[in-house]
Amino acid sequence: MPTRGYRGARLWVVAIAAATLLGPLYGPATQAAMPVDGCGGPVFRPDGQLWQCTFADDFDGTTIDTTRWLPIRTSATGFRSAKDCYVDSPETIGLRNGTLRLSVVRLAEKFLCEDPVHGSFTTRYAAGYVSTVGLFSQTYGRFEFRAKFPAATVPGLQSALWMWPVDGEKYGARPASGEIDVAEWFSSHPYQVVPHVHYLGEEWDVTKTSYTCYMLRADRFHTYTVEWGPKRIRITYDGKSCLVNRWFPYPGTTSAPFDHPFHLNLTQGLGVGDNAVQPRRTPLPATMVVDYVRAWR
Repeated sequence: MPTRGYRGARLWVVAIAAATLLGPLYGPATQAAMPVDGCGGPVFRPDGQLWQCTFADDFDGTTIDTTRWLPIRTSATGFRSAKDCYVDSPETIGLRNGTLRLSVVRLAEKFLCEDPVHGSFTTRYAAGYVSTVGLFSQTYGRFEFRAKFPAATVPGLQSALWMWPVDGEKYGARPASGEIDVAEWFSSHPYQVVPHVHYLGEEWDVTKTSYTCYMLRADRFHTYTVEWGPKRIRITYDGKSCLVNRWFPYPGTTSAPFDHPFHLNLTQGLGVGDNAVQPRRTPLPATMVVDYVRAWR
């Protein structure tokens, strides 16, 4: 999820609680426990066994499937960055030509963004965000996203494919309960996409091997995959290993904080800090396009 300098991230525990009210590699699935079709043919685990498809959306309809995805609104959750307001509208969330399109737009007139957590504010920026919160979550498995990010080289935009725990405070406030950022893209660094795993003690965890996967064209489709087990998380881009993480376990455990169900999140919004929007330069509207999302266990 957007984290580095991302104000809304720190308040996600409150946001996701509100959203919920509105609405193996090796272990049990919490929701969608029965295998489903649609994951694009057989996929084999390292041990030669087949992964079992548990979630799939190719976005082939004309409207978003609300049995799979919940549009996230700032007015319901308080989730936002510095200037954008997440809304459920055709301008920010839509399907076209078999893809999901999440956009951030600059409107001609300012509007009131209702925020029950931090207080309402006025803005011209509306953004798009969907989540499987309350609809699908899983502990361990394989998760895959095929997506492309906006064609922009000016600071101001941030896209993310990420996973967040159903119980965001199971082991304490963020980052103690875990977070998996499968792919984050910042228009201030347009030729790189970043994987990251967040947990308590990550800054001094020498067991982590992490590096940025550089791509010449992040605005073209790439496949972002995470394989998550009780002792290791591995993230690959187009089959290239980008992060392998074996985190320090919590005292008396072997797999915390990554031993409880997470749900999926797709976000397109504005950046903050050195990636803050530049009103006269940042190209808007800007759209993240997602071809499919799949999960196995």
